[in-house]
Amino acid sequence: MKQSRGLNVLYSLLTLLVLFVFAFPFIWMLIASFKTQAQIMSTENFLFFKPTTKNYMSVFKEYDFLKFIWNSLIVAVGSTLLSLLLGLPAAYAIARHHLHKLSLVILVARIIPGITFLIPWFILFSKINLVDTYTALVLSHMLVGLPFIIWIMISFFEGLPTEIEEAGLIDGCNHHQVFLRIIMPISGPGVITSSLLSFIFSWNNFMFSIILAGDKTKTLPIAVFNFMSYSEINWGALMAAACIITLPVLIIALLAQRYIVSGLAAGAVKG
Repeated sequence: MKQSRGLNVLYSLLTLLVLFVFAFPFIWMLIASFKTQAQIMSTENFLFFKPTTKNYMSVFKEYDFLKFIWNSLIVAVGSTLLSLLLGLPAAYAIARHHLHKLSLVILVARIIPGITFLIPWFILFSKINLVDTYTALVLSHMLVGLPFIIWIMISFFEGLPTEIEEAGLIDGCNHHQVFLRIIMPISGPGVITSSLLSFIFSWNNFMFSIILAGDKTKTLPIAVFNFMSYSEINWGALMAAACIITLPVLIIALLAQRYIVSGLAAGAVKG
């Protein structure tokens, strides 16, 4: 009994240690966002200081951060919705027709570094005058989101019993109605999981945006460069901007935590 209690205490301490290691950068970022430049650079009084909101005011007044938030929201939501529209039927077809070679091709497309597509993508969009448009950013972000959604949902659909679909066909539904009225409602956890992760990947995407975005469509990760200059880095505003970028993702993750866990677990178990 004592040995079991000791193991539980040790497990709790290790969990707290790991949690502290992963949470400390975010805690430091949050604290620094309420400090002045001098307080951030000082090694004294890490926790005890007079907080200020000037960094957040600077972010929204001087750098027009609402515009960047809106741009990121349009691109992330647009790429996620289009990836779901194309990815869900594709994943269902692959799962039901056992198209394993096609699923392998999709996995390879997901594994290939995104920078491989960057130069051809830029040349293509330059030829058709789509650089600095939402269309270019949405399509480029789908290179990440679409294969990810398909790969997660293939395992999820394979885990659903075929008897459910057969019952729907017997009741007079066609294959499209079975997919929309039966399969999709019971696939909620998988759809929520894949769409949330796709949204997060798009929200944080830096590589495609730095090449394809311009003044009109600049997203949040690119806007962070506004706080860096040749002579100095505005650490206070930079930390405030980083908190603003992180907050929506953090809120979504906390609110949808149980859906993410259940969706990933369901997609990992077949039959």
